[in-house]
Amino acid sequence: MLFTLAAARQGCKVLEVGGSRGYSTIWLASAVALGVGRVVSLENDPRKVSAWRANVAEADLDAYAELIEGDAFTTLPALGKCFDLCFIDAEKGDYERLFALAREKITLGSLIVADNVLSHSDTLAAYSRARQSDPTLVSVTVPLDRGLEFSTIIG
Repeated sequence: MLFTLAAARQGCKVLEVGGSRGYSTIWLASAVALGVGRVVSLENDPRKVSAWRANVAEADLDAYAELIEGDAFTTLPALGKCFDLCFIDAEKGDYERLFALAREKITLGSLIVADNVLSHSDTLAAYSRARQSDPTLVSVTVPLDRGLEFSTIIG
């Protein structure tokens, strides 16, 4: 699914908040490689950072994916506003604040995808409700795997 979303846009610039060990990054980077795009992945956990680097290198996708180490609340504001797609898969209690920061970095008509909204509904149900009631978004919960919230910026 992530591959399809990123591959659909030529030169897609992807922001990944919560790179973990690079599994999602590999799918996203494989897609942007088709259209000469780029993935910027944010990760704070040093153990996950090492695994991310090793996994992305083994997949030979270093040229399409960049890892920025550190807390997203520090690293995200420093990024420019240039992203077409954002994937959020971080600490569930941080999704609201991360969405607000990420939204400032993506272009009108772009998509923010939040992972695990159904498997962590105790924490993320309010996140989904807030996106779906926001008149500047078109947002829908997709019951794929652990649940995804797709939010397109329309205003």
